[in-house]
Amino acid sequence: MVDKNDVAAVLELIRPSLQADGGDVRFVDVDEDGVVSVELQGACKGCPMSEMTLANGVERILKERVPGVTKVVAVHEG
Repeated sequence: MVDKNDVAAVLELIRPSLQADGGDVRFVDVDEDGVVSVELQGACKGCPMSEMTLANGVERILKERVPGVTKVVAVHEG
């Protein structure tokens, strides 16, 4: 089981680099399969590069630093 506190802590480390480009990320949840749900915000929301940022940045770092993370997906909340 993935520790939600560990995921949140790593996202806090990633957040400043996203904010430097006018974006942000919000932790939504993690399921029993290790799939982390995040909401991209600010400039990241709707950005054509957001999928690459998610896969090559957020997902890669979370997989490296948090045992059990298998994937990161973007959700769109109202």
